[in-house]
Amino acid sequence: LFVFFAVILRLFSRFLINFQTTNCLFNSSMVLLSGLSVFFHQDEAGRGDIGIPVFVRRSLKAPRGLLWSCGAVSPRDSKEPLRAEQSPDPDTRRRAFRWCREFLHGAWKSVTEEEFSISIIRGGLSNKLFLCSLPDGRASVGDEPRNVLLRLYGAILQGTEAMVLESVMFAILAERELGPKLYGIFPQGRLEQYVPSRKLDTVELSDCSISAEVAEKMAKFHGMRMPFNKEPQWLFGTMDKYLNQVMKLNFTRESQLRRFNRLLSYDLQQEMDTLKSLLESTRSPVVFCHNDCQEGNILLLKGRQTSDKQKLMLIDFEYSSYNYRGFDIGNHFCEWMYDYNCDEFPFFKVDAQNYPSKAQQLHFIENYLRESDPGFYNLSPDDQVKVKEELYVEVNRFSLASHFFWGLWSIIQARLSTIKFGYLVSLKTVLH
Repeated sequence: LFVFFAVILRLFSRFLINFQTTNCLFNSSMVLLSGLSVFFHQDEAGRGDIGIPVFVRRSLKAPRGLLWSCGAVSPRDSKEPLRAEQSPDPDTRRRAFRWCREFLHGAWKSVTEEEFSISIIRGGLSNKLFLCSLPDGRASVGDEPRNVLLRLYGAILQGTEAMVLESVMFAILAERELGPKLYGIFPQGRLEQYVPSRKLDTVELSDCSISAEVAEKMAKFHGMRMPFNKEPQWLFGTMDKYLNQVMKLNFTRESQLRRFNRLLSYDLQQEMDTLKSLLESTRSPVVFCHNDCQEGNILLLKGRQTSDKQKLMLIDFEYSSYNYRGFDIGNHFCEWMYDYNCDEFPFFKVDAQNYPSKAQQLHFIENYLRESDPGFYNLSPDDQVKVKEELYVEVNRFSLASHFFWGLWSIIQARLSTIKFGYLVSLKTVLH
């Protein structure tokens, strides 16, 4: 009874792809997805034993959200704490010193290159990260930061227009205290506030207090009014573009070609058309979405680990855009299953049982609604339950789009990316 849908999409992901079960929940035990009948049931905890596969989440990301037609990528950073190690090459050191002198004020204006401190931060693969610091003995002149984060764009760059839009958004979020401060922008990168922190581990997403705060911060994010295109072009527009690119790809390696040909045996256009039809019939408000709210983009602030509130900060907004609310939340729920903090092939761990149970989802949803909808408090208990159930269905439908979206992206990366990771694995390994 179980039908393998577009699972093969994830064959081309950065990491090993694995058929697992996911929690794509609706009100009954039968869901039609992309013309394929998929049978599933739920256990007592609310988890679904579902016949559709789960793809390993992408780590190479989609095009910049604000200019969805651009095809830039940025690999997922490590979840290690932001700590510095070793020195950069002399040219990078000289450029970093010049940028800090030009964009920062106070003591930065008088520091010499010999005194200037810069270290490589363990993290980005495409975006290179550095910690730039004033010498310990140099007194501050005013309120200038003593440490800043230098982000240099990698070899895979986005278009100029998208870079400008991203920088504008970063600055607005900083002013609204929803992200790190922005100290400088230049064609090669930017200077940001250095936030003593570490990125969340995947297992921490299920912590009740962390999940509640993520929900609240996402709701605040969704409530912002930003000076960008309000049409939700990012999701369907990018999927259309990527599907066209996928159908034109060719692989030269025999192993890749064999898997790609098997993928083409599925009618991907029909799959996407049916998925679009399902989502277009699902009411989901268009809001300003993060579009990549995964554990690597959530910082746990140093010194606030034991606090009940305000211990987290969202980062990496370059994929943000006006999009469907259901996608942002559903995409976040999918990330509960995947742990990329692995040093050995295939560089990930996946556990479909970690997909949030219905109770965990409703906990997130209730905290989201309490922040996003002031009228939620005034509803009767029965009406509150109804509103939460409606959002629950909305979110899990859009989680399907998350899989399809990142699957198309992964196929393209398997063909174009020069980063050495386990994109392709044998079909025998993938099927579960």
